Amino acid sequence: MALQFENQIEIIEIMESFLIKIRPSEDIKSKLDINYKVENQSVILFEIRPDWKNPQEKREYNIAKATFVKKENQWKIFWFMSDFKWHSYKPKEKVNNLKEFVKIVEEDKLGCFWG
Repeated sequence: MALQFENQIEIIEIMESFLIKIRPSEDIKSKLDINYKVENQSVILFEIRPDWKNPQEKREYNIAKATFVKKENQWKIFWFMSDFKWHSYKPKEKVNNLKEFVKIVEEDKLGCFWG
């Protein structure tokens, strides 16, 4: 089930504000960009880079994911490991709102999201 409309507006506002702060400058966006997408109950943050084999082709590389758990009224936080799987972010597995998720990703105290 997809997130409700009211939640989607809040998600867009929070994520667009976050992107304004973290996106690379215009002069390197062709080599690195950051974006997000909403899939079902999740918000996924990802990088966009040229494919190393074919630089004309763009690829998406997952960074972080927040999944809303309605019954708990919380967001679960995940990071994308080199095994190409999502893993719970152990220092803080759940947050009460998307702003807390964005703050954790931005701070990245353990280098899980930004390396």
